[in-house]
Amino acid sequence: NMAILPTMDSHLILRERSEQVDGSFFEIVVWQLPEPVPPCTHSFKYRLVWIKDGRRWIGFDNERGKGDHFHRRGREYRYKFESIEKLIDDFRQEIEKCQAEISR
Repeated sequence: NMAILPTMDSHLILRERSEQVDGSFFEIVVWQLPEPVPPCTHSFKYRLVWIKDGRRWIGFDNERGKGDHFHRRGREYRYKFESIEKLIDDFRQEIEKCQAEISR
C-alpha cells in the first residue's frame, strides 16, 4: 500500500498531539486536499489515533481505495464522514467507550 502524501496544494489544517498521564497519547492530523482521495467524496485526508500500551486502540483514517473507516481494538469498521467536527466527536466517543470496556 502506497501512502497518500499531501501535495504542495494541500494544507495542514489541524495537528494535535496530547500525552496523557498514563503514558497513552492522542494524535489528530487533518489535511485539506485539492481533490478527494478516491473513493472518498470529501477533500480531507485525516488520521486520528489513540495509542495506549504501545497499541492502537482507536484509529480513524481514510486511504485511497479503502475510503473512510475506523479501527477499534483490532477490528476495522466502515465510517460515514460528515464533517471534521463530527469526526473528532466520534473519535472521542469511541475512546470513551473503549476506556469504559477496558476498565471493567
